[in-house]
Amino acid sequence: MFHGVLRRSLLGLAAAVALSLSGTVVASTAHAAFDPDGSDFWVDSSMGPIKSRVFRANDGNTQRVVYALDGLRARNDLSGWEIDTDIERTLTAWNINVVMPVGGQSSFYSDWVAASNTNGQQVPYAWETFLTRDLRNALAARLGFNPSGNGVFGLSMGGSAALVLAAYHPDQFRYAGSYSGYLNISAPGMREGLRAALLDAGGYNIDAMWGPPWSELWLRNDPFVFAPLLRDHGTRLWISSGNGLPGQRDVVHSPLDAYNVGNAMGLEAISLANTRAFQARLSSLGANNAVFDFTDNGVHNWPYWADQVYAMLPDLSANLG
Repeated sequence: MFHGVLRRSLLGLAAAVALSLSGTVVASTAHAAFDPDGSDFWVDSSMGPIKSRVFRANDGNTQRVVYALDGLRARNDLSGWEIDTDIERTLTAWNINVVMPVGGQSSFYSDWVAASNTNGQQVPYAWETFLTRDLRNALAARLGFNPSGNGVFGLSMGGSAALVLAAYHPDQFRYAGSYSGYLNISAPGMREGLRAALLDAGGYNIDAMWGPPWSELWLRNDPFVFAPLLRDHGTRLWISSGNGLPGQRDVVHSPLDAYNVGNAMGLEAISLANTRAFQARLSSLGANNAVFDFTDNGVHNWPYWADQVYAMLPDLSANLG
């Protein structure tokens, strides 16, 4: 009994320490620049005007649309997908329109119950409403984008959120991808870890997001819990994680590099455990609508997430519109 308690305590400590550093990953070797092929697309919301970056399909179609969600430390100028990868160039070459919402640090792209009282936030986050109503309707009205049968994918925080959006808005999202997502947030230590992570990334009080831990909203937003919805909707899923071991891309030139790689290893190990649990959950439900890709190596870092977009792309393309 003592060993079981000790193990749970260590798991909780590991999750809290690792998740609190969830924005500290190895610097990407991809370009870190504004892509002039994109356009700013501003939409009003209860949070104020929100910018998205839109990249049009090469053939000009408006039927094939995918949303790319950012990670915990999302910035207010550009999406991390644009800053640290070139995925939009490949997706548009496959005749897919790409929508990159900008901002939402620590939000989990969720509708919060209150504004955070620890960092001066003035209005509650309302990202789920924004993505599924405000932005969706504006894209349809102003650009003619198909509001149904879309795809959504994301990394880490955005991976978990992609599954939430698909589960509760199946008419809008028939395809969802999660890379290094946290898909079992009811697991031991995860709630404590997420609390530390949100405080570290912007000083947010997680109680303002879904209320106290173990409230109904926590369960609503746990992919492990709502997995039956994804099965019942027949949502096409692409779920991936690395194994937490660095590869050739994770070059260490300094003590800071070693520190960052170590953090990224810990984060990916937790994501792997979460993703394996989610896989077992879907299997127990008899679901056959998911592709799982567990790579031989890979830490919590942009090059690996870009690789997953390219690996997923043929499957995504076949299931859009």
